[in-house]
Amino acid sequence: MQRRGALLGMPGGRKMAAGDLGELLVPHMPAIRVPRSGDRVYKSECAFSFDSPNSEGGLYICMNTFLAFGREHVERHFRKTGQSVYMHLKRHVREKVRGASGGALPKRRNSKLFLDLDTDDDLNSDDLEYEDEAKLVIFPDHYEIALPNIEELPALVTIACDAVLSSKSPYRKQDPDTWENELPVSKYANNLTQLDNGVRIPPSGWKCARCDLRENLWLNLTDGSVLCGKWFFDSSGGNGHALEHYRDTGYPLAVKLGTITPDGADVYSFQEEEPVLDPHLAKHLAHFGIDMLHMHGTENGLQDNEIKPRVSEWEVIQESGTKLKPMYGPGYTGLKNLGNSCYLSSVMQAIFSIPEFQRAYVGNLPRIFDYSPLDPTQDFNTQMTKLGHGLLSGQYSKPPVKSELIEQVMKEEHKRNRIGSENPSDVFRFLVEERIQCCQTRKVRYTERVDYLMQLPVAMEAATNKDELIAYELTRREAEVNRRPLPELVRAKIPFSACLQAFSEPENVDDFWSSALQAKSAGVKTSRFASFPEYLVVQIKKFTFGLDWVPKKFDVSIDMPDLLDINHLRARGLQPGEEELPDISPPIVIPDDSKDRLMNQLIDPSDIDESSVMQLAEMGFPLEACRKAVYFTGNMGAEVAFNWIIVHMEEPDFAEPLTMPGYGGAASAGASVFGAAGLDNQPPEEIISIITSMGFQRNQAIQALRATNHSLERALDWIFSHPEFEEDSDFVIEMENNANANIISEAKPEGPRVKDGPGTYELFAFISHMGTSTMSGHYICHIKKEGRWVIYNDHKVCASERPPKDLGYMYFYRRIPS
Repeated sequence: MQRRGALLGMPGGRKMAAGDLGELLVPHMPAIRVPRSGDRVYKSECAFSFDSPNSEGGLYICMNTFLAFGREHVERHFRKTGQSVYMHLKRHVREKVRGASGGALPKRRNSKLFLDLDTDDDLNSDDLEYEDEAKLVIFPDHYEIALPNIEELPALVTIACDAVLSSKSPYRKQDPDTWENELPVSKYANNLTQLDNGVRIPPSGWKCARCDLRENLWLNLTDGSVLCGKWFFDSSGGNGHALEHYRDTGYPLAVKLGTITPDGADVYSFQEEEPVLDPHLAKHLAHFGIDMLHMHGTENGLQDNEIKPRVSEWEVIQESGTKLKPMYGPGYTGLKNLGNSCYLSSVMQAIFSIPEFQRAYVGNLPRIFDYSPLDPTQDFNTQMTKLGHGLLSGQYSKPPVKSELIEQVMKEEHKRNRIGSENPSDVFRFLVEERIQCCQTRKVRYTERVDYLMQLPVAMEAATNKDELIAYELTRREAEVNRRPLPELVRAKIPFSACLQAFSEPENVDDFWSSALQAKSAGVKTSRFASFPEYLVVQIKKFTFGLDWVPKKFDVSIDMPDLLDINHLRARGLQPGEEELPDISPPIVIPDDSKDRLMNQLIDPSDIDESSVMQLAEMGFPLEACRKAVYFTGNMGAEVAFNWIIVHMEEPDFAEPLTMPGYGGAASAGASVFGAAGLDNQPPEEIISIITSMGFQRNQAIQALRATNHSLERALDWIFSHPEFEEDSDFVIEMENNANANIISEAKPEGPRVKDGPGTYELFAFISHMGTSTMSGHYICHIKKEGRWVIYNDHKVCASERPPKDLGYMYFYRRIPS
């Protein structure tokens, strides 16, 4: 029997005494905890859904783990963990009481408003008011104890409840002032001397002026010297030349290259011996030609001194001036913008319109939730399932509509993926054939690599309105000289066929290894599709960097086709009359450096291909992450480095500076690159036990942990993405038997996992960017559903009237069956 009441209800409504309350809680006291410093208290959103205290069923917070669950999922957590005491939070929203004249009564302070939650703007309306309710609920009988109840509850329970109620939600955005003010302002910043020596710092290609190191570099703000930092200075290697330079010159301030953003940079004062703030950093950087900090966009992403295009892309892409009809229900749920999440939101809307992603996550919803780790908020598969269900169910898109789409996905039993199913991102996966011809011997080398997106260059030289562009440029220059108002901008019109032609043109390669010559040589590289993916993602390379470090975007209109045929780009392989280069690898050069910063298998960091680094940086990835990606993929090009980024972008040190093995406490790069934990690669038993407790086989757990360098979270993801595993795997048995002998057996090489087919496609979605660069602006998405285009602009979802297909940044095509 379920027993509920205002304080503690018993059958018949009899109220229990204070002692009875204490006795009821005694069996559960060992599991009730007071949140400590560092504990995350999730009191604003369910771990498995987007339910909140505003939802009809409220939110339940476990008083042991401090995880939150909606009414639909709290029973699952109780059954799985045995935790029985939860705090139930509910926020009641109602219209304000009207006065006699029809207006709202004066606002009164509500003593029951005590939940520290982020609220929607609507809840701050003058027409609404809300009050908060909290109570303890004891499972499985659902005893309820209203809060606050200081007199009747044990002291420990009262302290724990107060701590939970007063804690900050981990989902709240941190105020920048709370951490920026922790750094002192340097006493040298206001009157810093800067030498007029003509030094200009390029946006890439830096190296130490004394030792040629290319990582951990610092720019002295007095004379513009670029020098390396000291070992342990910021947890990365260096020879201390920046500090030596200060001792020689007395120039006090330096800024770390690679950390400069429109929001600031890492500044260090050698004289004060600590990181500092420089309130005049933009001015000090501009002295050396670095104008990046001047890019502070206005609310709509445009600079105060910018001239709008003839037809503003903001108006065209968002379909301003058109009365758009809002859409609700399954598949038409928007995502709230968290301040800089519009790009991620647009991508998620696009991929969850693909059936493979719907089946992989939403179709597996019960199983994924049941076998989620103890903290599901940190698990990728759980959170992707949560997001997919939120977008597709219609539960959060009002007015409420029956979730027909989600039910259809759930009822397709024959299509439901089991644990360990194929990775849905494989629908984007394809093979690229690269052909390089040595310019000296005329011999060729054919190789294949995996890629996930087609990057299409902007063929500016093929603009169809060149005369108009030239006239605009002449008028603009004349206006600047005569200090007259600038003319309206002109958007270049580029044929899609010209961009496709530029994509297939040969590329010069200056330093590839010619095995016929046993030396580096010049060559010509061409790339073609060795297979066509099921879904083709086309990215327009609109973004670039100017010499002044300012990211820029080509203002272009490209007539992207609704139907795309790229069968003519199919790879042909070795042709008659071609002679292949011999398969001889370049020799491994062991450096003489006593620090041995390099691994024999890796390239010298001074040889990192900066053009590939900047190509990745143009896509919006952190500069240090781009350098690591190019380094760890051996200068094989931006495409290969991009794949490395996709695999490693969730790692905590993703954006940290490149560090080399052999530097005292530096972490070994080899383990992260090659995925090995040494010869004795037997995973710890405690981690194996955690995985097997979730229902997986022991052999499966061991193989997953070995494949992911003993990382629990990555191992679970590996299990979900490897359907080919067999319970009696000879590989795992052999590995386990030979662990003590330090013998590692090699797994069978994984296949390419491509879904080849005809190269004919139809457009079903595109993402557009508004603004002048990747550092500012806004992203939205258009998706074609049920034969009509729909615009997804953050939380707003409407039927599209004029989809601006010519102004997109990323296009999604699906294969047309033959």
